[in-house]
Amino acid sequence: MATLETLIVEHNPNNQPVNHAVIWLHGLGASGYDFQPIVPELGLSDEVAVRFIFPHAPKIPVTVNGGYVMPAWYDILEMTLQRRVDIAQITASAAMIDELIAEQVAQGIASENIIIAGFSQGGAVAYHTVLTSKRKLGGLLALSTYFASAEMIDSVAVNQDIAIKIDHGQFDDVVPMVLGLDAKERLQKLGLEPTFSSYPMAHQVCLAQIKDIGNWLNSLTKTA
Repeated sequence: MATLETLIVEHNPNNQPVNHAVIWLHGLGASGYDFQPIVPELGLSDEVAVRFIFPHAPKIPVTVNGGYVMPAWYDILEMTLQRRVDIAQITASAAMIDELIAEQVAQGIASENIIIAGFSQGGAVAYHTVLTSKRKLGGLLALSTYFASAEMIDSVAVNQDIAIKIDHGQFDDVVPMVLGLDAKERLQKLGLEPTFSSYPMAHQVCLAQIKDIGNWLNSLTKTA
């Protein structure tokens, strides 16, 4: 299995031992550098030490883009509303993210303190990673995305009580907001309790949303 290249950014104003990690997956055709500038804008507490890991997706041919080779977590075969995607590649990408989780655990970060985030395609992999993981994780942040592997998952084991934040743009014409709402309903049917927030934006992130994400991360990483 290939090892993903990553970009590492740490929020650690007081030079404490790092005890939380966020693994943040980018969207189709992008890279780990896409979300790097967000870290200082989150407004994270000075009392927490958080390592952000931004992996770069492998480059593969993408069918809906004429077979063009680009960074992608999986192939998209048809751009119907529900999408037709390569589920095996989602599973393989989730396995690579699990390797990154294992690396952080080996470096002393408890799995319960590892949050998985993803935008668009990255969000679909984040869903699959968290909901199929054998490790108890700290949170799931799903941004402008959809639950691509929902038909494969009929129960959730160790992450039944995980904090899930779903964000979506009200004017998203790439991944329509109805898919974000559909993901919320599917998660609820699995017994999970996601929160859903919408913002007046397209397929992107906005400042108000970034501040809300920062508040959510602060609530998950605050010390006892």
